[in-house]
Amino acid sequence: MSIKECLVCGMINYKEDWNKSFEESHFYKKCLVMLLLFYLHQEGVPRLDLKFLFAVLWQLPEKDLLIMKHDYELIINKIKNGLAHTLSEGDTMYLAACRKGQKGDSLMEQHGSRIGAPKRAWSLKMAYMRIVLEEIKSNHEKGVYTNIVLKPYETSEQLVTTEDLQSHTFDEIILKRFVPYMNNDYEELCKLLGCNAVASKQKYFTMANAIVSGQKVSNVNRTEEFIKAGLTMKTVRVQKNGGVKESMSFENIDYQEVYDCNRWYDSRLYELYSGRFLFVVFKETDGEITLSDGDKESRYVLDDVFFWTMPQADLCVAKEYWEDIRQCVINNTISPDYFWKTSDKKNFHVRPKGKDSADLAVNPNGGFVKKYCYWFNFEYVKNIINNHNGTI
Repeated sequence: MSIKECLVCGMINYKEDWNKSFEESHFYKKCLVMLLLFYLHQEGVPRLDLKFLFAVLWQLPEKDLLIMKHDYELIINKIKNGLAHTLSEGDTMYLAACRKGQKGDSLMEQHGSRIGAPKRAWSLKMAYMRIVLEEIKSNHEKGVYTNIVLKPYETSEQLVTTEDLQSHTFDEIILKRFVPYMNNDYEELCKLLGCNAVASKQKYFTMANAIVSGQKVSNVNRTEEFIKAGLTMKTVRVQKNGGVKESMSFENIDYQEVYDCNRWYDSRLYELYSGRFLFVVFKETDGEITLSDGDKESRYVLDDVFFWTMPQADLCVAKEYWEDIRQCVINNTISPDYFWKTSDKKNFHVRPKGKDSADLAVNPNGGFVKKYCYWFNFEYVKNIINNHNGTI
């Protein structure tokens, strides 16, 4: 069982909501404590015959509310400044302004601007609801559960505390952790952190992970905050000439999910690409470092760290990318001959990512097929880095 969609919590009124505090908001009053009914989605089954799985009395945890309050303020500040048309689900961590309505719907009037804005609603992201479901599945009794009287289920390791969030935003806390390590190369970082240098291809991600987590978690992308927010940390190495040598890989394509999902905004790729990213940039400088196996390689220093959200224009390209992939899956043409390639220069492409030729995935058309993966083109990664105005 998996979450099919985000939890919509009420429409955003651009003309009236702009001057309301978080505690005065429709979202806070409606969702502080909720009765959630989870049902099993089945295509072709009449709504009255759909089966309810869990009845849940859910209180938003204090720590999550602190993050949601900051999310709310980011959204409201855009609306207050007449920028509702620029809202994106990737702007925030847990609480999002999700798109509503159908293609071709008229735009809504907004406060402080004559530019129309698409309809949006307050919502809890799919990634957040996925963690809620995991807690319920692990703790429910005969389909009934509440997090009010029971100790909250610890789904994963945590990066920040409730006390941290009472005085700083999540972004401020994470970025501040990198400050003491800026402009140091891999060997110097190992000495500062008291860890051994390794020759692994993942060593720069491992180093960034050690910094952001204080060496307390094995993978920052599996921490409570990153999972709930749909946030992903990516490390990038930039060459002296400003080029980016490698494209950036993401998860393997779930062919069944692509086959079944007929709406872009409900797709796994939309969730992935509309989420937030933490980019950790290492830049090549003069000199070399010596690895644990005795080999030498170019010297890279920790150069920049920033949060990034894919712009709406690029998400439109991503939609075309997804539509092309879906058509290939439906047509049973799951092959590099049909997918977008790097040479197409469309920001994204598809490439294999199986362990070997025997590592196959189930084909919804029958049989098995090679595993392929979502990728950012290296030119697109370069543009992200170059268009960024330094955070640290």
